[in-house]
Amino acid sequence: MDKDVPADDGRERGEPSSADSSNAPDASSDTKSSDTKSSDTKSSDTNNSGTNNSCTKNSDTNNSDTKNSDTKNSDTKQRSLWRELPVLVLVALLLAYLIKTFLVQAFYIPSESMENTLLVGDRVLVNKLSYRFGEIQRGDVVVFDGTDSFEPIRTRTTDERGPVTRFLSGVAASFGLGPGSESDYIKRVIGVGGDHVVCCDTDGNLTVNDVAIEPEDYLFPGDEPSATPFDITVPANRIWVMGDHRSRSEDSRAHIGRPGGGTVAADRVVGRAFVKVWPLGRLDTLSRPDAFAAVGASSSSN
Repeated sequence: MDKDVPADDGRERGEPSSADSSNAPDASSDTKSSDTKSSDTKSSDTNNSGTNNSCTKNSDTNNSDTKNSDTKNSDTKQRSLWRELPVLVLVALLLAYLIKTFLVQAFYIPSESMENTLLVGDRVLVNKLSYRFGEIQRGDVVVFDGTDSFEPIRTRTTDERGPVTRFLSGVAASFGLGPGSESDYIKRVIGVGGDHVVCCDTDGNLTVNDVAIEPEDYLFPGDEPSATPFDITVPANRIWVMGDHRSRSEDSRAHIGRPGGGTVAADRVVGRAFVKVWPLGRLDTLSRPDAFAAVGASSSSN
């Protein structure tokens, strides 16, 4: 007789029952979820990578733009400098011209007539305001225009120099770098308007208004006051001038026969030389000698 056999629910073979199956986690779902997360992570990484790459590209672009901007700014500054340079040069030349015309001008010493006070090649500064606010004084070293009173030291019938050379020579002369006008002279004032100037007295001295000018320690060593005797009364508004190297100076004594009797019109005086500026080893002021202090007032003024 057959025995009833219990129904096989699969438990003995380890198969989950329907109830257990419903409560067990869904591995497929977890896998899908994991895949989804992985996909999200990859997507996020991709996005981040894209963002980083984008930032890097933007940064490179910005750096490139900055470099380009700096280059453009540099080019602009250079072009601006080249545009401004001619203006700056013109302004500098204009200022130099105004200073030399109205205030101070440098002069080059071309001859031996003022040795040893001034040597050939020395440069002096001349104050052009000195006699606009004061009078010419005896003993002053002055630059003057000898037109109508002195003959030019150098004569040239034809200027064979080219226009560029003449221009550069003029610029050099303006700054005391070369000889100036042929009619410019530099001498020491001995007498002013109304002075009675004589050389020489019984002691061999130069006199002004009967006062001996001694010692003339500014004279070139070995020179006497004058090898040429003279006796002159300086006309009003004129001056009598002599070089410190009397034996080598073509001064008022040499032009007695010319208009003015060797004297120079006061209004032809450019100014007073007040300092030697070159060479630097000879830097010194040009003061008025004490020998003229004892001379009394002249009978007339400049």
